[in-house]
Amino acid sequence: MKRFAFLLLILILNHGCYQQERNCLDFQTGTFEFETYLNGELAKTTFVRNDSTEIDFFQGTSDTASIRWINDCEYVVRKLHPKSMAEEKSIHMKILSTDNDSYTFEYGLVGSKKNKQKGTAKKIK
Repeated sequence: MKRFAFLLLILILNHGCYQQERNCLDFQTGTFEFETYLNGELAKTTFVRNDSTEIDFFQGTSDTASIRWINDCEYVVRKLHPKSMAEEKSIHMKILSTDNDSYTFEYGLVGSKKNKQKGTAKKIK
């Protein structure tokens, strides 16, 4: 029984040390697609990001935002031409894991610990 408990403890400790792959530098620039459900319908956004700006294309319109990288995997997005008070607020983005051509991220208003959401973006260029 002691041997079983010891093996179980080793297994748990090994599992706790596992970290998702994060090659964030591969996803700092490029052209990406993000799909989400909006009012029950699937909506696709395409965005082009370089080191300091991001241009979003959604439902026939484009919007430009500035980007400030905090570290290799986190950045803050702020719209350059907000149309409302809500759009003036900055969004904190954090890349959680990466894959060959996509990354999973978490986002929310800067300074807010609640209402974080997750998504996956696919690099197309």
